[in-house]
Amino acid sequence: MSLVKIAVLDMNNNHPNEGMRCILQLIRNVQGNHQQADLSVGLSYDVFNVRASNELPGLDYDIYISSGGPGSPLATDDDWEKRFFALVDQLFNWNRTNDRKKYMFLICHSFQLTVRHLGVGKLSRRKSTSFGIFPVHKTDDGCSEPLFQQLPDPFYAVDSRDFQITEPNINRMNDMGASILCLEKIRPHVPLDRAIMAIRFSPEVIGTQFHPEADNEGMLRYFLTDEKRNQIVRNFGQEKYDAMVAYLQDPDKIALTESVILPEFLNQAIATLAATDQYIEQS
Repeated sequence: MSLVKIAVLDMNNNHPNEGMRCILQLIRNVQGNHQQADLSVGLSYDVFNVRASNELPGLDYDIYISSGGPGSPLATDDDWEKRFFALVDQLFNWNRTNDRKKYMFLICHSFQLTVRHLGVGKLSRRKSTSFGIFPVHKTDDGCSEPLFQQLPDPFYAVDSRDFQITEPNINRMNDMGASILCLEKIRPHVPLDRAIMAIRFSPEVIGTQFHPEADNEGMLRYFLTDEKRNQIVRNFGQEKYDAMVAYLQDPDKIALTESVILPEFLNQAIATLAATDQYIEQS
């Protein structure tokens, strides 16, 4: 039996959040599906508290999922940031020289950090916070992206950020073989660049500016609490709050996105790793 080890990088800096719960639940769901199907692949996972405890995994994992998180993704002198970037570089180097690849999914804060580190786009503060459930539009490359094949264009996703990625460095992206997969909602009345919402950095590494892990049931339960409802209404207005609650109850909005992107990433990575192990055993 092949054993696939997953490292979950918690970037929340000990702040309460729904994202980690959603990520771990998705991993457990994939574990359960594999067990029920009696597939010859075992799955295990470990969580690393990156920012608060300076915990980083080594290269003894097969799949890495790095979460979103609060705060600024702009440059710091924090040791965890240097170690995180070193891990990203090590994964790219590993995949250039090894047949059994390592896979990585980067969410929101982790995506912004990695874009800055790799120099494939401009990271800057938004004029105002983007918070809500919004349409995400596929590019031509996004329409052929395997992880997005089961999603309409546009699809809907949770967006929560004070920063953005714009002005892609096309030469750098071409050198890496990277491609832009999605852009933020169309805003004809706003004379600003549309932010980049997803990038395929390599065949093994992908990242999204939005939150593909967000589930409708958990988020609806969270948004219906007095504290969160009052916070959203105070900062964004009753109309925005009502729209978000309606979207959370729509199975064709974030429930669809949550059921497709990360599960497909995990299933495709696991299947490729298992096939590689089988080939190595037979060689």
